[in-house]
Amino acid sequence: MKVAFIGLGTMGIGMSLNVLKAGHDVTVHNRTRQKEEAVAKEGAQRAQSPKEAAEGAEIIVTMVSDTPDVEEVVLGAEGVIHGAPQGAIVIDMSTISPTATRQMAEELGKKGIKMLDAPVSGGPEGANHGTLAIMVGGDPADFEKALPILEIMGKTVTHVGPIGAGQITKAINQIIISGTYLTVAEGLTLGMKAGLDMQKVIEAISGGAASSWVLHNRGINVVNNTYPLGFRVSLHHKDLRIALDTARELDVTLPATALVAQIENGLIARGYGDDDVSAIGRSIREQSGLE
Repeated sequence: MKVAFIGLGTMGIGMSLNVLKAGHDVTVHNRTRQKEEAVAKEGAQRAQSPKEAAEGAEIIVTMVSDTPDVEEVVLGAEGVIHGAPQGAIVIDMSTISPTATRQMAEELGKKGIKMLDAPVSGGPEGANHGTLAIMVGGDPADFEKALPILEIMGKTVTHVGPIGAGQITKAINQIIISGTYLTVAEGLTLGMKAGLDMQKVIEAISGGAASSWVLHNRGINVVNNTYPLGFRVSLHHKDLRIALDTARELDVTLPATALVAQIENGLIARGYGDDDVSAIGRSIREQSGLE
């Protein structure tokens, strides 16, 4: 299958390499052009613009940072909409506004171009290993056509409803995981203040109901007070903004999510926006007198 992949950041690089290594004809484009080189070395073609990347493609994957970036890549002067053939499917795997997603799908549809919204969860580890959880919104027939490509990138691929439903499902994911990051930080800080052996604490609680991906993969960050990049605080904060905006539209109250967003505001203001999101633990440690 001829696949265009636009956006080769922390997530996109591994995802595109997996599609390429599965034997598909891949063309890549990234705003920072040197990031294309790693995929090109493995056999991908390089395009000068999203428009050029989309020309002749059956599947066009976009994986960029925020709603305005996707709008530019898809609808801009050199956007996918000007190069993609009729019947092509744009799969936006970014985390963006559900409302903007529906609007872009409508514009693409005027030119006979399909769209799925397919945000992901699983971090760079999942992107590199092809084990992402992918939540997909869009027409069921388009989903079935795109499924062979999605299954290369994800271990769990679920069609959750019409266009925009993928983004709302991702908002739910980020709401839940934000609380997990916070409570993992709180619990581990309590243990540290009590002078416990935290490796043993993590081992003990990982075998019970408190077990989670965050505890297994990021708990040690809180213990060590080091937060090597996995998923940036600034990007997680953007995701929570989308979740809170969606909640306001639907008249839903999200007090825990609003609290985490405020903690992240403080971290970003102090220059920690590029740390891993587990840096929420930094704030809890400081407030608890561990620093």
